[in-house]
Amino acid sequence: MELRQLRYFVAVAEELHFGRAARRLHMAQPPLSQAIKQLESELDATLLARTSRRVELTDAGRLLLDEARRTLAQADRAATTARLAAQGATGWLRLAFVASAACDILPTLLPAQRAAAPDLALQLRELTTQGQLAALERDEVDLGIARDVEPREGIVLTPLREEPLVAAVPEGHALAAAASLAVGDLAEEPFVLPPRLAVPRLHDAVLTLCREGGFSPRVAQEALQFPTILSLVTAGVGVAIVPAPVAAFRREGVAYVPLTEERARSSVALIHRADQEGAVLRSVVDRAVATLAA
Repeated sequence: MELRQLRYFVAVAEELHFGRAARRLHMAQPPLSQAIKQLESELDATLLARTSRRVELTDAGRLLLDEARRTLAQADRAATTARLAAQGATGWLRLAFVASAACDILPTLLPAQRAAAPDLALQLRELTTQGQLAALERDEVDLGIARDVEPREGIVLTPLREEPLVAAVPEGHALAAAASLAVGDLAEEPFVLPPRLAVPRLHDAVLTLCREGGFSPRVAQEALQFPTILSLVTAGVGVAIVPAPVAAFRREGVAYVPLTEERARSSVALIHRADQEGAVLRSVVDRAVATLAA
C-alpha cells in the first residue's frame, strides 16, 4: 500500500464521486478508478459499493477512511518535520552564555529566536568563557556566547559585538559623578577582579589597562560573577572595570563611569566546534548575527 493510493481513496471516499475526486486530484478518472481497484485487490476487500447512480462506502471502507486520514496526517507531519529540520527550524540546541549576556544579548536574541523558529528548543546554561570551551570539548554544549575568546584550533569564532569597559565605583565615591575618567584616576583604589583562572582575557585586559595607566592595581578581592563583583563594589571593598552592559543588573549603590581609553573594550563572540556545522546550529548563529546587528 502506498501513500498515493491512500490519498486517492480518501478523495473518492470524501467526494463519493469518481469524477469529482479525479478533478480534485488533477488527474483523469480512468487511472483513478484503476488505482482504487488495485487497492481493493491488495487488501482483498471491497471499499466502495458502486452503482450506476452513486458510490457508497462499505464497512471496510469507512474503517479504512479513518485510518487513512490519520496515516496521511502523520506522513504530512513527518515531511514537515524533516523539512524544518533541514532548514534548522526544529530540534534543539544546547546554548551556553556568559553572565553578562543575560543583560542585553539574551533578552534580544531569545524572543527573535522563538518568533522565527518556535519549534526549535534552546537549552540554556550559564558558563564562563573557559567553562564553555571545556564544555564544547566534552560535547556538553553546542554553541556558546563567550567574552574575549582567544583563537584556538578547532573552534569557530563568530564576532557579535564589541562593548566598552566602564569603571564601577560606589555611588558615594568622589569619582562617581565624573562624566568620564582615565584608568589612571583609579590608581589609588583597591580593585575587585575576576579570577584569572576562570576569566583570563578580561582579567588580563584590566591589568594591561592599569599598567598602561601607570600603576599596578591593588587587588582587594576576586569574584567570578558580575553580580557578586557589583555587590562588593557597593560594599566599598573596591572598584571594578566591567563591560558596559553589566549596568543592566541595576545594582543599587553602584555608579558606572565611562573610561577614556580607546582600548578599554571587550568583545563578545559565538563559539562552536569546527566539526559541528548542522542546520540547527547554523540557523541560530545566523539569526543571532542578524538580530544583534539590527
